[in-house]
Amino acid sequence: MGWGGAGLALGAAAAGGAVALTRDGDHTAPVADSGGAVPFHGPHQAGIATAVQDRLHFASFDVKTEDREELIQLLKDWTRAAERMTAGAEVGDGAYGGLPEAPPDDTGEALGLKPSRLTLTIGFGPSLFDGRFGLKGKRPGALVELPKFPGDNLDPARSGGDLCVQACADDPQVAVHAIRNLARIGFGKVAVRWSQLGFGKTSSTTPDAQTPRNLFGFKDGTRNVAGTETDRLAKHVWVSGKDAEGGAAWMDGGSYLVARRIRMNVETWDRTPLSEQEDIFGRDKREGAPVGKAKEHDEPFLKAMKPDSHVRLAHPDSNHGATLLRRGYSFTDGTDGLGRLEAGLFFLAYQKDVRTGFIPVQTSLASDALNEYIQHVGSALFAIPPGVRDKDDWWGRALFS
Repeated sequence: MGWGGAGLALGAAAAGGAVALTRDGDHTAPVADSGGAVPFHGPHQAGIATAVQDRLHFASFDVKTEDREELIQLLKDWTRAAERMTAGAEVGDGAYGGLPEAPPDDTGEALGLKPSRLTLTIGFGPSLFDGRFGLKGKRPGALVELPKFPGDNLDPARSGGDLCVQACADDPQVAVHAIRNLARIGFGKVAVRWSQLGFGKTSSTTPDAQTPRNLFGFKDGTRNVAGTETDRLAKHVWVSGKDAEGGAAWMDGGSYLVARRIRMNVETWDRTPLSEQEDIFGRDKREGAPVGKAKEHDEPFLKAMKPDSHVRLAHPDSNHGATLLRRGYSFTDGTDGLGRLEAGLFFLAYQKDVRTGFIPVQTSLASDALNEYIQHVGSALFAIPPGVRDKDDWWGRALFS
């Protein structure tokens, strides 16, 4: 949770990032401070190397149609709707003013709201390549079935899926509106398998920004990849042409997403002595400094930490340099019926290849002292295609070509 890889990075506007500027008269401000729009088109999808927004609505879909052309048309329709919603516009002909006898094209709950830096990111799960749509030969080698890790207690109803859409925005209503409208457009062709709301981003977005804290009260996502570190993004996040050979050539410019729903036993944690909490993480709670150091960003001395501390086990130096671009969120979903909060971390990590990224890191965390207080209860892996280049392009075009 602290060193499970590098956290979210800012990206250039042309690459689906959020360092674009908006101008109001003589005042120029970052999009992140304006409630403005993040560019939808680019070589990479927005929502990966984009500044992390405050809220999340993530949805996994099962494809119900078995008609390839119907699925392609849905992806085209979703792309056009995503273009409009991320720009702050209504879907289709809008929420009112059309034929009274027909339902409106837009559900209307985002009327009057700013774009709020909405980004929509689509992904394709392993099950989409099962033969229904003639895609077996295009399944990338990196789109593997994740192994069962020690301590996993996965709920099949909250795992997997043919498609996913990650909606991030600074206004939760804008994010929910986006998923709701895509589900509406897909009615009869796709169905929501599971979804997750998130708040409290658990990734730092810039090197100078204050590192956010997780529900255990510790700074989370220290030493994240910055948007200026294009070399690290190319090395750890973006799939290049040489990585996407043969049937997987359509992944050039894409990435791979691991989504994990992690239940945090906050009541047990809250009764744990501070010194033990700090030993478990390998950092102090106030500053976030590694053991024996004074400041959060001081280089950690791993051997000074306990062998089962989270930072030591998850650090890239302990995993042959494995680095993940993270943009997870905290969640609370009521109670579990036993007087305990149903709370935790919705972990989202992007990488070039899970076989050299998430899998070795999570395997290393098998002996993590933090496992006494957390449990992975949902899991999914998706291939994230490259960005939509222009108005004639659409999500997944290279895959279905």
